[in-house]
Amino acid sequence: MQTDGPGQDLVADVFARECTSRAAFEDVTSKWASLVLLALGEGPVRFNALRRRVDGVSEKMLSQTLQALERDGMLTRDVVTAIPPRVEYELTPLGTAVAGHLRGLADLLEASVPQVETARRNHVQR
Repeated sequence: MQTDGPGQDLVADVFARECTSRAAFEDVTSKWASLVLLALGEGPVRFNALRRRVDGVSEKMLSQTLQALERDGMLTRDVVTAIPPRVEYELTPLGTAVAGHLRGLADLLEASVPQVETARRNHVQR
């Protein structure tokens, strides 16, 4: 965030290098974080189920991604003391809102696959 001057309110600016919103934007828009948020938008899930849902993510990368999203207030981590113990992840209200916007983008991209494939073929032919 930046200030407008002494005694002025802080102004969030995603384009400002030191703004918290920019750091959160970087976290949320990484490939793995976006996919995790989309998956958690379908409901709470355990780590291994999430790893299966997000095809291709390594255990280490998923763990790092979940930690970053938890730090940014996008999800909660709940340790369930059962036998065997398990950990469940669930979106917070902020995470739900962000996931909703990502879902719209994902839906648009999925519906646009034929256009993207055509554009890619045309680009290769140039």
